[in-house]
Amino acid sequence: MLSTARGTRHQAFGPVEWGLLSSIGLMWGSSFVFIAIGLEAFRPGLVGFLRIALGTAAVALFPGARRKVAREDWPRLAVLGLVWMAVPLTLFPVAQLWITSSLAGMINGAMPLFSGLIAAILLRRAPRGVQVAGLLVGFTGVALITLPGAGAGPEVLFGAGLVLFATVLYGLAANLAVPLQQRYGSLPVVFRAQLTALVVLTPVAASSLPGSTFRWPSAAAMVALGLFGSGLAFVAMATLVGRAGATRGAVAIYFIPVVATILGVTLRDERVEPIQLAGVALVLVGAWLTSRRER
Repeated sequence: MLSTARGTRHQAFGPVEWGLLSSIGLMWGSSFVFIAIGLEAFRPGLVGFLRIALGTAAVALFPGARRKVAREDWPRLAVLGLVWMAVPLTLFPVAQLWITSSLAGMINGAMPLFSGLIAAILLRRAPRGVQVAGLLVGFTGVALITLPGAGAGPEVLFGAGLVLFATVLYGLAANLAVPLQQRYGSLPVVFRAQLTALVVLTPVAASSLPGSTFRWPSAAAMVALGLFGSGLAFVAMATLVGRAGATRGAVAIYFIPVVATILGVTLRDERVEPIQLAGVALVLVGAWLTSRRER
């Protein structure tokens, strides 16, 4: 059941790949601020459910989402729904009870490292040459970004640990999505994974209702988070990893810390240290190196 495949395009990224990559970075990078706003009124379990429900509604508008999928692939789609959506999209709002939106986005930038590691295990072939250099440079940048929070209290460390675990699941999900996307396209794969996540999170959302209230800013944040962060972004990511493979496609995640940091500072007055800005520069260099042509 756990398998992956190489991408269909081995050349350096072209306009399509860079367009997908930048849109993913913007949509997922801004999601951490939307989560923080949503948590001002809704409990974490309800935040996770609402974003997936709205994302499912957005994807369902495309006729291609209802394209038939072979019965033997349903178990793989169910696993994808758990590790890509249900579990991590619940862990992020829980973690952000203790950590800032910018820190959550920064830690999430480590996802390409886990994606490349899991791809090497499943494909029994390690990434080579410039891709390895790109992964290492990018991860060094992520380490510099998160370094100022190393001396924080246990609550912050616990929240950071939850984000890190969710990031590992994202790395696994990127690999599982590759052969499914190549077989069916992005829309049917994402739509069925979302349906699985909705079923799993319905009891969690029901238990979160008593502790939640209604506020218009939080509701608007959930709409943006659902339609873009849990709808279009997943379709774009599935398309990118299908074309570029899990290791190179995951480079889109390197732009998430950049977007999350900018929005956290400008919209929520979160502090950023100079060493974190150096980390952002390394992240961009790592992204460019990882996107180079495969050999």
